[in-house]
Amino acid sequence: MSYGDDIFLEPDPIDPDTLANLGPLGPMAGIWEGTKGLDLHPESYGPLSEPYRERYELQPIDPQTNGPQLFYGLRYRTFIRRLNEEKAFHDQVGFWLWEPATGAIIQTLAIPRGQVAMAGGVAAPDAKRFKLKAELSDPLYGILSNPFLDKAYKTLSWTIAVTVHDDGSWSYDQDTVLQIEGQEKLFHHTDRNRLTRVAPATPNPLAREAKAV
Repeated sequence: MSYGDDIFLEPDPIDPDTLANLGPLGPMAGIWEGTKGLDLHPESYGPLSEPYRERYELQPIDPQTNGPQLFYGLRYRTFIRRLNEEKAFHDQVGFWLWEPATGAIIQTLAIPRGQVAMAGGVAAPDAKRFKLKAELSDPLYGILSNPFLDKAYKTLSWTIAVTVHDDGSWSYDQDTVLQIEGQEKLFHHTDRNRLTRVAPATPNPLAREAKAV
């Protein structure tokens, strides 16, 4: 796609209602819970598969522009616990972004173990399935880790596949490929869960202001 010659010129007009412009991300807006997650991760004695429960909050943000580029998106936090524990097993924040003009989907993530990443993919506006990927060597959709993680558990790639189901729930299947120090074989750290909405999304601030006028 060509964005034109003026990289500073923003689209006009811009619809302030993010919830109406999320494309394939639209069904994911809201607050979700799932109790049948499954995590396969490495331990010193080998792979360990553990069930988990999850609360996933996805709230719309105001439209975002990079000059002529326009994104609609969701700010998210997912908080994961083992079934028999209250402390965090996994805590993650970031954004899901949709670019209507190109069909691009982006997910960013940051986790409090010193790691950030950005994955990208493409989907139709009404897609019920889509996949995003990040790779360590990719200068666009890449992965950054703190020095210890990069040495001991180097993340080579991260893929997430999302499916929106007919009953209104959605699920993800995630594969993180690790090069573990001292091991020749790559390890596939996988996570999957199916989430059910427990509360609707709150309209983004700009949409609320527009409706109040």
